[in-house]
Amino acid sequence: MIYGSPRDRATDDAAVAVFTKAYGERAASLPPVAIVIAAYNEEGAIGPVIEALPGNACGRATAAIVVADGCADGTAKEAAAAGAMVCDVPVNRGQGAALRLGYRLAREGGAAYIVTTDADGQYNPAEIETVLAPVVAGKADFVTGSRRLGSQETKDLIRRAGVRFFAGSLSALTGQKISDTTFGLRAMRAEITAAVQLEQPQYQASELLIGVITHGYKVTEVPATIHRRRIGESKKGQNPFYQLHLPGVNNLFYGMRFARVIYGTWWRERRRSGRAMRSKGPMKSKGAEAAGEKPQVLGAEAAGEKARALGAEAAGRSEAGRYEAGQSESGGSSSSGRTRIGPVDSAARANGSGPGSAETSASSATSGSSADPAKRT
Repeated sequence: MIYGSPRDRATDDAAVAVFTKAYGERAASLPPVAIVIAAYNEEGAIGPVIEALPGNACGRATAAIVVADGCADGTAKEAAAAGAMVCDVPVNRGQGAALRLGYRLAREGGAAYIVTTDADGQYNPAEIETVLAPVVAGKADFVTGSRRLGSQETKDLIRRAGVRFFAGSLSALTGQKISDTTFGLRAMRAEITAAVQLEQPQYQASELLIGVITHGYKVTEVPATIHRRRIGESKKGQNPFYQLHLPGVNNLFYGMRFARVIYGTWWRERRRSGRAMRSKGPMKSKGAEAAGEKPQVLGAEAAGEKARALGAEAAGRSEAGRYEAGQSESGGSSSSGRTRIGPVDSAARANGSGPGSAETSASSATSGSSADPAKRT
């Protein structure tokens, strides 16, 4: 796991220790699929969400992990009563930080796959298998649902326009066609969450998506559904005027912050890729320089490699034909006038270390010539 802040690492380390102590062997031996949910003050909503989760997905057992992110209500108790494993963090850091911790708990617990969904019941648990199936089948490393390919109940025109705008922006920046950058129902191979840098405390969906794409993992989308929130209220776009519920203000703050995450993450990953390419450049230059300075040494090494390859091939052929050679010499007969060659002898001759080898024959055939066989390779 790549952390951007030592404080975040310390907080996660403490939370992991408490979680491991509370669940013991269960925390260390998770089933193949871990369903990770970040929750903040979702009492009344989280229980039904946990109860609706499938016990198996794509023929693999599942376990629900809820990260209660500094909740001030009964979210943690309700989730535990519904059957989830709960990591109760005492401070509220944001959905991104909570999911990052959940990824770590799932990965270190031995889960092979991670599925994420929200605590508010907006995603259909029956579609978990839909997003997970391509990952299990090896067709993708990361799969995200898409409301634009599926359906959505929201009638918020500003939110719909924002989804389209940011999808187009991310697609243009990364070169990967994406129709929905914020969909929370996703599935991925567990190990990829350790390969990308996750430092955003909020709006982590786009950070993870950009990181996965720029690291070269295979990403795909599947049609999915997002429902209206029926219990509680959305935490997105909170701002100094959030409680006033001013029309459009929450969407404006959400859009500004989301844009900052998208463009900031893309720029960070672009610089990382540039540094990686520059670090590989000198190595190639040195290799080319060495090849120019020492052609004889490299030629000899190449000749040795070729000889060893020929030796291995000859050994395989002689192993396959040993029975026939044994038949022709059975009973001690030597009327054929040929010496029996076993696998070791064949390999030795091909490597140039035995009588009748390719090297010996080449030496006798070219005696008097000053050409070095290694230089001709």
